[in-house]
Amino acid sequence: MSDPLSATVVHAFGDDVLGEHDAVSLARLIRDGEADPAEVARAAVERVRKVGGDLHAVQVPAYEQAVASATGGPGTFAGVPTFIKDNIDYRGLPTGFGSSAYVARPARRHAPFARQFLSTGVTVLGKTRLPEFGFNATTEYENAPPVCNPWHTGHSSGGSSGGSAALVAAGAVPIAHANDGGGSIRIPAACCGLVGLKATRGRLVANEEGRTLPINLVSDGILSRSVRDTAAFFAAAEQHWRNPKLPPLGLVEGPSQRRLRIGLLLDSPSGVTTDAATRAAVTDTATALEKLGHTVEPVRIVLDEHFAEDFITYWGLLSFLVGATGKRLDRHFDRRRMDGLSRGLRDHYRRRLGSTPAVLRRLGRSREAYAAAFRDHDLVLSPVLAHTTPRLGHLSPGVPYETLIERLTSYVAFTPLNNVVGSPAISLPARMATEDGLPIGVMFSARNGDERTLLEIAFALEADQPWRRIQDVRAATP
Repeated sequence: MSDPLSATVVHAFGDDVLGEHDAVSLARLIRDGEADPAEVARAAVERVRKVGGDLHAVQVPAYEQAVASATGGPGTFAGVPTFIKDNIDYRGLPTGFGSSAYVARPARRHAPFARQFLSTGVTVLGKTRLPEFGFNATTEYENAPPVCNPWHTGHSSGGSSGGSAALVAAGAVPIAHANDGGGSIRIPAACCGLVGLKATRGRLVANEEGRTLPINLVSDGILSRSVRDTAAFFAAAEQHWRNPKLPPLGLVEGPSQRRLRIGLLLDSPSGVTTDAATRAAVTDTATALEKLGHTVEPVRIVLDEHFAEDFITYWGLLSFLVGATGKRLDRHFDRRRMDGLSRGLRDHYRRRLGSTPAVLRRLGRSREAYAAAFRDHDLVLSPVLAHTTPRLGHLSPGVPYETLIERLTSYVAFTPLNNVVGSPAISLPARMATEDGLPIGVMFSARNGDERTLLEIAFALEADQPWRRIQDVRAATP
């Protein structure tokens, strides 16, 4: 079989100052005086430009400002180039939320999480693209180019943090901001072969939009190519602000010697069956865990039969609220210009508005079902997604709503539960890939507050089966 990646892999790795360094390594070079922060920022800008025409991942560039402000000052990631997702405010740059329903204006101040992110010392090169208001599991639009997956540009980079994922996977920057309201860190991590930790609700500074809702689904974080980058970020963020209601995390630096009891969940609790390639990747990971001395056994999470429908209804509530309050973003906000998925979700909720109390009650009870799985288990291993990464167009907001929501439900069948109950979960690249070379993600979920165990098992798997590298795939193609 010919290699389908020969003309479709896109990456920016090269012999410049960024090399193949992760953020921890790059920050060390800057700290030791072996790399100049401005030179690092310029190299990252060139990398972004190199892949920009293929990936379409950047929404708002701020390259000149970034190079001019690059410094090796305080912070774990001082001088490390990065991007912020275009759904939180960064002073001086517009916040567009991926929507053409209004004209975005430059923000007057940094959002609270932006300040926490900046406290790590990063150099922000601009803002990355996302699907409209983060509602979709792919970063696609009705009237603009999609964000492409660097492993195969005909496929989705995931969503909603698809722009950030594409740039990190392609080697343009080592880390980038992401957030997760239904899988939006873990989904693009799975699609693009990255590490994506969705933290416990409240682990980081609360997202401004989410904290006023009856259920705050959204957690901020990063996407990275190494476990140690993700671990270092959370340790650094904790230095800026720590939630006293959660156990301190600190810096996790490697695997634990503790042997874990891990539940194995192959099919979704909401009844969606996993495809063969994804199932094989998860069972292969389970075998690797057993060889490392852990116990892996089947587990069930028994959710209310209405869970999937209730989550869609709640998602529709979010779209309804955007449409109702959009003029707070801009007085010219026109909800008629929201995309097909946003309009469909909004209409879906309007038809079920009276069911809101019951939906909230049933979603709230999911905490009990989730907790039951951890009475006898330390972690739960599952797929991130029910099937492998689709081609661009499959989840486009231009697809008729009823078809699109059916496709999304059969794809995003595992991640929303963690958002509803507030629990942490991490997406890791599996050793196995699809037939056309695309990454497959596996997910570990934990008790609330137990990011430490997630990072420890991630370190163990990374050492046992190092992630596939996009630059090696490129080198191997004729």
